[in-house]
Amino acid sequence: MADKKRVLVTGLSGLVGSALRSEFEQRYELSSLSRYGTEGIDDAHNFKGNIAELDTIIPAFEGQHTVVHLAADRSASADWESALRNNFVGVYNVYEAAKRTGVKRVVFGSSQHAIGGFYRDEPYRSILAGEFNKVKRPFKLIDETVPIRPDGYYGASKAYAEGLGSYYSEWYGISSINIRIGWTISTDDPTSNGGGLAMWLSHRDTAQIHVKAVDAPDSLMYTVVFGMSDNYWNIFSLDKARMVLGYEPQDDAGKELNPNAKMVERDRTEYKQHEEDPESY
Repeated sequence: MADKKRVLVTGLSGLVGSALRSEFEQRYELSSLSRYGTEGIDDAHNFKGNIAELDTIIPAFEGQHTVVHLAADRSASADWESALRNNFVGVYNVYEAAKRTGVKRVVFGSSQHAIGGFYRDEPYRSILAGEFNKVKRPFKLIDETVPIRPDGYYGASKAYAEGLGSYYSEWYGISSINIRIGWTISTDDPTSNGGGLAMWLSHRDTAQIHVKAVDAPDSLMYTVVFGMSDNYWNIFSLDKARMVLGYEPQDDAGKELNPNAKMVERDRTEYKQHEEDPESY
């Protein structure tokens, strides 16, 4: 492993972490940070700590080149107390630990919920509702130039983290790459609802965009990009992700809903692997 880049992932057992794990294990010297440990990771790379408590995570950061931060309260409707501790304080602790230990890059699992207020507007409202007959194509895609419009404390925490990453990049030299993740689904089947068809980030595209972020040139000090597959009903522009990261999505959610498709419990944002411990996306 001596010649491989050392990469730490928080929330490796979550939806996004599970989707990228195999590719990361092949490419990097991979470590995990979680409250309870991660199955299948050897002891030397299996760190235990709480992102809400800075001192507990410092050992995991020592010697890492890049930290991919996915752990959070993943609920889009998270209450203030949970969002404050696990998302706002948690991401501060990640950047502060990176600063203190010399980590070169933080890849942050941001979210389209940072601009979720746009989902109240047409045609996005109809697309997400699966009412495609009301939509006239082509329509304007949402890109990274739109103002922040979070749809809850969760979305606000993601927008805050993007700003915090800019601060640590400019003042402390930590590269900060923020991926506004759409929807990584445990079954990899997006056809149960309109949101799936619009926001799906397939497992292999999940792995690809995170690899592109980890391996981006050292000169890339700060960016925010949307991360979705190349979906027919995509409401987000992927131009910046293509241009800045070289991301080339391989999958498309398709045009039509499947009336037999079901969303499993794990894919609901309120689901937590451990009730007292938020997991990643």
